Amino acid sequence: MTGRKNSAHVSPLLLVLLALGFFFATYNLVTMVLRYKAAIFNNLTPDELDPVTQMPKNEVGDTGLRYHVALTATDAPYSQWQCRIMFYWYKKVKDMPGSDMGKFTRILHSGKADNLMEEIPTFVVDPLPEGLDRGYIVLNRPWAFVQWLEKATIEEEYILMAEPDHIFVNPLPNLAHGNHPAGYPFFYIKPAEHEKVIRKFYPKEMGPVTKVDPIGNSPVIIKKSLLEEISPTWLNVSLRMKDDRETDKAFGWVLEMYAYAVASALHDVQHILRNDFMLQPPWDLEVGKKFIIHYTYGCDYNLKGELTYGKIGEWRFDKRSYLSGPPPKNLPLPPPGVPESVVRLVKMVNEATANIPGWDPLSSS
Repeated sequence: MTGRKNSAHVSPLLLVLLALGFFFATYNLVTMVLRYKAAIFNNLTPDELDPVTQMPKNEVGDTGLRYHVALTATDAPYSQWQCRIMFYWYKKVKDMPGSDMGKFTRILHSGKADNLMEEIPTFVVDPLPEGLDRGYIVLNRPWAFVQWLEKATIEEEYILMAEPDHIFVNPLPNLAHGNHPAGYPFFYIKPAEHEKVIRKFYPKEMGPVTKVDPIGNSPVIIKKSLLEEISPTWLNVSLRMKDDRETDKAFGWVLEMYAYAVASALHDVQHILRNDFMLQPPWDLEVGKKFIIHYTYGCDYNLKGELTYGKIGEWRFDKRSYLSGPPPKNLPLPPPGVPESVVRLVKMVNEATANIPGWDPLSSS
């Protein structure tokens, strides 16, 4: 009797609050379960959801919105032959289904025209004043983008920052999503492990060091308006990092990559991290559905198809073997057992050199 009497006089307000509490608890639980199931359905773990957008890292972004392909380059033969191969494959995939490519520009930061002006759409900008790069020519990259963005007419709303040693292996859609650019996470860019150095340029009041993405500037697809804001900061941070002895020693040849990541964080811009953006032979073994081959590493194998990295192989392909001029046509294919990514790379280089008119040593003019 007592229990029934008391329950009959429970406050209606309390019942409403209990009901609301149960609803929100259930809603949160269901939401969490659905997100987890969605991740499993897409062969993703919850950790593989991008921390910025909470979208799967491989989800397509602003598909249908064109991006302008832009790469910085010099007039050195080593840079020229890579640009020619890259432009060949750009033309091959540009209009394929799934591609959101717009126009193409080689941003030439040698300060003068060269002998590829008619072959590749090119915009000439000035190099940094003599001595300012201290022999680290990559510092010209942010300065080149600052000039190009200020002076050129760019029709597309988005820009892909690329490099000469990129080959488009599959049609590349626009992977960016609004104000979230898309970038490739490099395993060797580790801001958290360099927090002491990073804090010289990214103060604590700006937020945790995890806001500095593990990326470089390339490959990145980004809104033109965002890049216009970030580029001057990217240039200034690059020069300051190079001028700081501790930072220069810590970052070495990837200093400019860290500078872009820090500059983006200073503008509160974070990137969607896309592991499928790029593959890097010989470490990535299969091409699959990835979009760009980056052939920065040497590929050395013995005749059994075994990797001999760090030791010149009986078979090899290394872009640095061709510093003074282009590779010859019809390079020998790798021996049996070599990963598909390396075989595909050599076949794509061979196709380009067989079809690019006048494939012979070029000298600057």
